[in-house]
Amino acid sequence: MVCVKALIAFLTCLVLSEAQHEPGYCAFYEECGRNPSVGGSLIDPTVPCLDYSRARPITGQHYMKLKRVCPMLDRGEGNTYACCSSRQLSSLEKSLFLSQAVLVRCPSCAENFAHLHCINTCSPNQSQMLKITKVMNITTYENITKEAVVGYQAFLTTTFADASFQSCKNVRIPATGGFAIATMCGRYGAKLCTPQRWYDFQGDSSNGLAPLDIDFRLIKEGDTEGVPEGMIPYNGRALKCNETTPSGGQVCSCQDCQESCPSMPPLSPPPGPFTLSGTDGFLVISIILLVLLTFAFLFYLSVSCVMKSKKREDEEKGKRKKKGKDQNCNDVTQQVVQPSEVTWADMKSLAAQDFLSAIFQRWGTLMATYPLTVLLVSAGVVAAFSAGLKSIELTTDPVELWSAPNSQARQEKDFHDTHFDPFFRTNQLILTAPDRKGHIYDSLLFGPQNFSGLVSKDLITELLELQTRIRNISFWSEDLNRTASLKDVCFAPLNPSNPAVTDCAINSLPQYFQNSMDNINAKVNMTELGVTKEVDWRDHLIYCLNSPLSFKDITDLGLSCMADYGAPVFPFLAVGGYENDDYTNAQAFILTFSLNNYARDNPKFKVAMHWEKEFLKIVQDYQKSPDTNFTFAYMAERSLEDEINRTTAEDIPIFMISYAVIFVYIAVALGEYSSWKRLLVDSKFLVGLGGILVVACSVLASMGFYSWIGIPSSLVILQVVPFLVLAVGADNIFIFVLEYQRDVRRPGERREDQIGRVLGNVAPSMLLCSLSESVCFFLGALSTMPAVKSFALYAALAVLMDFILQMTAFVALLSLDARRQDNNRCEVLCCVKVSTQRPNKPNEGFLLPFMRKYYAPVLLHRYTRIIVMLVFIFVFCGSLFLMFNVKVGLDQELAMPQGSYMLDYFQYLYKYFEVGVPVYFVTKRGYKFTSVEGMNGVCSSVGCDQFSLTQKIQYATDYPDRSYLAIPANSWVDDFIDWLNPGSKCCRLYTIGPNLGKFCPASESSFLCARKCMATPPNGVLRPSVEKFNRFLPDFLGNRPDLQCPKGGLGAYDTAVVRDESGEIIASRFMAYHTPLTNSQEFTAALQKARELAHNITMGMRKIPGTSPDFEVFPYTVTNVFYEQYLTIVPEGLFNISLCLLPTFVVCCLLLGLDIRSGLLNLITIIMITVDTVGVMTLWGIDYNAVALINLVTAVGISVEFVSHMTRSFALSNKPTHVERAMEATASMGSAVFAGVAMTNLPGILVLAFAKAQLIQIFFFRLNLIITLLGMAHGLIFLPVLLSYFGPGVNKAVQLQLQQAKAKARQEQEVSTQFYDNLSYEDNEIKQDPHSNSSKVVTEASTPSKIMENRFLTVSEGLQQTLNKSSDE
Repeated sequence: MVCVKALIAFLTCLVLSEAQHEPGYCAFYEECGRNPSVGGSLIDPTVPCLDYSRARPITGQHYMKLKRVCPMLDRGEGNTYACCSSRQLSSLEKSLFLSQAVLVRCPSCAENFAHLHCINTCSPNQSQMLKITKVMNITTYENITKEAVVGYQAFLTTTFADASFQSCKNVRIPATGGFAIATMCGRYGAKLCTPQRWYDFQGDSSNGLAPLDIDFRLIKEGDTEGVPEGMIPYNGRALKCNETTPSGGQVCSCQDCQESCPSMPPLSPPPGPFTLSGTDGFLVISIILLVLLTFAFLFYLSVSCVMKSKKREDEEKGKRKKKGKDQNCNDVTQQVVQPSEVTWADMKSLAAQDFLSAIFQRWGTLMATYPLTVLLVSAGVVAAFSAGLKSIELTTDPVELWSAPNSQARQEKDFHDTHFDPFFRTNQLILTAPDRKGHIYDSLLFGPQNFSGLVSKDLITELLELQTRIRNISFWSEDLNRTASLKDVCFAPLNPSNPAVTDCAINSLPQYFQNSMDNINAKVNMTELGVTKEVDWRDHLIYCLNSPLSFKDITDLGLSCMADYGAPVFPFLAVGGYENDDYTNAQAFILTFSLNNYARDNPKFKVAMHWEKEFLKIVQDYQKSPDTNFTFAYMAERSLEDEINRTTAEDIPIFMISYAVIFVYIAVALGEYSSWKRLLVDSKFLVGLGGILVVACSVLASMGFYSWIGIPSSLVILQVVPFLVLAVGADNIFIFVLEYQRDVRRPGERREDQIGRVLGNVAPSMLLCSLSESVCFFLGALSTMPAVKSFALYAALAVLMDFILQMTAFVALLSLDARRQDNNRCEVLCCVKVSTQRPNKPNEGFLLPFMRKYYAPVLLHRYTRIIVMLVFIFVFCGSLFLMFNVKVGLDQELAMPQGSYMLDYFQYLYKYFEVGVPVYFVTKRGYKFTSVEGMNGVCSSVGCDQFSLTQKIQYATDYPDRSYLAIPANSWVDDFIDWLNPGSKCCRLYTIGPNLGKFCPASESSFLCARKCMATPPNGVLRPSVEKFNRFLPDFLGNRPDLQCPKGGLGAYDTAVVRDESGEIIASRFMAYHTPLTNSQEFTAALQKARELAHNITMGMRKIPGTSPDFEVFPYTVTNVFYEQYLTIVPEGLFNISLCLLPTFVVCCLLLGLDIRSGLLNLITIIMITVDTVGVMTLWGIDYNAVALINLVTAVGISVEFVSHMTRSFALSNKPTHVERAMEATASMGSAVFAGVAMTNLPGILVLAFAKAQLIQIFFFRLNLIITLLGMAHGLIFLPVLLSYFGPGVNKAVQLQLQQAKAKARQEQEVSTQFYDNLSYEDNEIKQDPHSNSSKVVTEASTPSKIMENRFLTVSEGLQQTLNKSSDE
């Protein structure tokens, strides 16, 4: 037997050696049967018979078939010779169908590909190009044993080979955006593919497509080394991709052929940063402004000194009466004011103050007289408003919060989700094994390959086990009333109607093995180039990572690379953390479960949420397991919302502690502590509690009112509005209570009258701030951002309600507390009295004397003022520069609490993912896809417009750093045209049977489906008619792709085209991919560039005949609704803040009697606070976004509290000089502002530093701390100095009134012979020394409140009040 085999081998070698390489001779002819050495082939591996003979003349049907399949061999009927039979031509045609399905979009490439295999199979000079290397005995179909060729060498010139490769290397697969060459170059993919590697793959019988082994030898022209004698390497002419084919095919499109692209002008460089003379332009502007402001101020000081010197000279010369001067050159003593000197503005200012004071005095007296009635009515009003809370709607959906319903992104999202399925729900794990060492695997087929420690069999097996556990999740669903599992909610692209678990889209590395342990464990010995080695899972994985679209690898394992649900798994969806497509050296596995995204009112939405809950439970348990070999991060679609809700609940105690600290401070700080014995009497615990309740009631009333009218609330409102109202309310409470404590009841004055008089003094200032803030927030409601708009509305009404309740309920509470205190009753324990009497002198506390004696004199010292002005000018200019460098955006990880598993996920995502989010270019109604022009305006294959929709997207991907597009868009139009092409077997019609004339899928036998849907076009450009377009489009969209027809649209396009009842396409989408985007700035830039591209596409498509003028293409990404705000947030923020600043100026001017100077100084200080806040934001790493904008609007409101009280106090002061008036305002009002605003906010803000939520830490702790500190610095340091220099002069109408009152008082005092004590308390009449009482009145008359008080009394009323005896209340 051994001798027989040796004899056969010897004879075979003899035959092969005797074969001559002559022109006109064949090396093989006719089909012998199946190749026994090829197993698991995707097509029948039929091989030819060894037959060294002359080429046969081709005639008749044989000739017609040759002309159709291999037109390049046609020499005319009667003159055409070939080495292939009709059966060989049929097999060749069938094989070429598979390649033409992906290459037909570039006719010259398809022609060159067919050219090669036609030459090998049918060339009449076959023996000169081919050398048979291996034959086998095969039993033919006629049961005859013949020698069959199972291997040969093909000699080609590099000229022909290179030209063929160049014509095909850029041909795209529209469905994936990748290159067709990637599926035809085996392990090398598109990036590493070369002509030799391309031909090697085609000649490898293990690829599942080649029926025998072909060893392609590429020989340079003129080189004879390695070429057997008589052999002539084939050197035919290969077409360039920008050439037409002899059969009439058009040039390939630009997307498939770079040579066909029009000459594009070079891109202009991106705009650089703003510069002036090569330096940062904003820095230059800030420096110039600093120099100008400093020079202007120093110039003002110089002029002041000159004027001072001149006045001194005038005094020395006796030109005017000598008067004392202060350091600001103002008169120290009062000069006599003549009625003619009083201006109209002074009279209006006095009239405004008199009117407001009188109104509030009468109102306060009324509220204090009937406190219980007022409290009951107030409680009823608050209850009525608060009743709306029963229907409160709390918005937690980020889309509803930050994207306006009429915004472009929101309308685009609504359009997309209405016409297409919402973007599927993603549940994902990113797994690493950082401590494992990698290894080098010496592959038989692929050579040495680096394998990271992660890519190992045991970890892949563990990953598969975890995947299987998750896939097998099941639970009882109340909504479905049965056990639910993954198949009920999963995204199943190829079987959406009735999916099984194996139809669910699960993307992972085990999918390359169809999730089968048998496939992972498979091993086989394989011989390659005389070397026999074992191939295993590693060889299969290397191949699949580079050729994910392959139905069979090139190893003897013969495994498919397609996932078990029928679609490819692209490597960037299975592994991450690799460089230069070195996939096996990846540092991360990616496991993704995709679920359908149901509407919230759909019962399956709850099922999906429940599945994700079970998913998270399994993953978290797996992470805690000591047997876990992975370090990983994970997320579910519900994770963001879950984590935000969790941190909100966890931070509620922090907010409660914060409010408690504020309450304790207010209760303690409001008390009068004259002695330990009266501690419980003079404390203001209940008053402080009442003030807190007033704030709470105003917030509840605001929330209840807006709930009544259907405006939803949000967590931002719950967190920010109480703080804002507390800051405003506490300030007013402190001003009111401290003024009352510092006041002395007048002779014969009832307690209610005193409260009314005190309220008349301070209420205009409270009205000024509250009205400014309320109008500010109402105008802020003009914002387009829902969160900002609702916050502004809630805050405006809450501030207004707070003021109203302070003017009513709090006045009543103070009246009750004053009655208790007058009766020496203890707080809380009202039945207990103390014997120690209340001191007669007013209680100034600690702050007022400190500021009067120490702080104000030091601050307003001549040199201190200069330093303060220069420092604040420098800070303002520096902050202005920093403001132009603030980062705009909000990274999504900041929404997560510290320690959240989502933070790890975002870190892994940015580190390991190699591709960005998908972006859809969506078309609206109004475009005629059915017309030839319409198809050409969209597609990117042969005959298409060079500036079509998909072609423009392709151009953009050539510049990913500018366009943020990495992978070009898929195109259902291109694949539909290729699917219709008669060169493939995708679209055929039944010619017999019950389905006669209907669509026949490629899986059916050609015997049943002999008719093509479309005829071959004469010009090589296939375009269906309107009738055929509408007829076959549904068949295309429902056709499942397979090896015979990879162009089927099911899964890739079935949801990408939406038609109405008439068949018109009303919406379609084309999916591309962004580059990896890692922060909000990149997401925003990507959105902007995508919109620019979409607008350009829209303008081009509107020029196509038949297109509606309102037709539009827009880009849609699931993140657009979150990042669109950053395209306009800067101008919107400027608009909102400007609207808030406007009422602070207008209201200040009006309430101060058209005092424009005070209004301007007020406005300038608030602007400086706002600018400085943004500058410090930049230094402290706080980005500018909608949350920051809300806080900046709040900053304007709080700044009003710091500034307006002080400005009004200065404007109404009657001191003779600017500096003295500034000192008085700083001491009296500054102490109240410091105690009421700064010290109220700071303790509560500091508590927020312990919150877990990063948003609260950054945008509520940090930003509110900045706002409070800067407001305090400007209100208590800068503003007094500014007023001392540039504040308004003394109101001469007030001076005239005071001097008239003093003159009449002196006249009355001359005739008066007796003085009386008039200090009395309810139920406690105590006689006092008249001299001490008189001196007390004189002393108190110098305070600003007493000056205002005297101003609001007529002269006769004042005298009568002075002379009246004291009486009991």
